[in-house]
Amino acid sequence: MKKTQITIDVELDENHIPEKMSWNAEDGGVKNQATKAALMSVWDDKTKEALRLDLWTKDMPLDDMKQFFHQIFISMADSYQRATNDEDVSAYIIEFAQNFAYKAGLMDEQ
Repeated sequence: MKKTQITIDVELDENHIPEKMSWNAEDGGVKNQATKAALMSVWDDKTKEALRLDLWTKDMPLDDMKQFFHQIFISMADSYQRATNDEDVSAYIIEFAQNFAYKAGLMDEQ
């Protein structure tokens, strides 16, 4: 069995606020790739809940954060569709993402 790692390196300031971050996924060809934000969820099968890690650097622009969340919602719709084959709920998540983009000022109302 092969084993691999995905890592996130975080440099903190004196107040433990992320200043710089990079991530590595050597099997995916990613090595010390700078990033300003990372959101990760893992499933705890015993407690039946999602555990999460939310990190962003203090210089992450607000507009970039809004766009980051919008893209996460779109990705969630795709992942949900692939995991469940439920096109209706996937479409609902995309609709939510579009409404989010409008409310967040990322796009004009359609």
